[in-house]
Amino acid sequence: MPAARISGVCTLVLLFSPAVLAQQAAEGGQINVLAQLGQLALGLVLVVGLIFLIGYLMRRVGPLAPHGRQQIKLVSSLALGPRDRLILIDVAGKQLLLGASPGRITTLHTFEEPVAEVPDGPGMNSDFAKTLRTLLKREPQP
Repeated sequence: MPAARISGVCTLVLLFSPAVLAQQAAEGGQINVLAQLGQLALGLVLVVGLIFLIGYLMRRVGPLAPHGRQQIKLVSSLALGPRDRLILIDVAGKQLLLGASPGRITTLHTFEEPVAEVPDGPGMNSDFAKTLRTLLKREPQP
């Protein structure tokens, strides 16, 4: 970066700093509107830049979730009403049927042998996931 550009940026930062604005207010009793707008714009640029920097770093670092294999998997879920559900989960090869309502989860039955296939990942048995997989495997037609 050229030295003139760096000194220009430093001048802008010093010109629109809160201390300079406070001194202007104390001396003249009136603050330059242009200086206030400049300070606002500078703060906005800094915040947006910080958001982009955090987004870039999150993409580079990747998810911070543990990379270990999940021991509890959701096999199926069925809504019984607006707030009640039946949930079939797999825990270390055993499948449990759970009843879930607000503030309460109850084990309804434990299956010794699996009654349904355990999905490979979250949401892999949904209709959308199956349709997307078939569309991606299909070759384009000329």
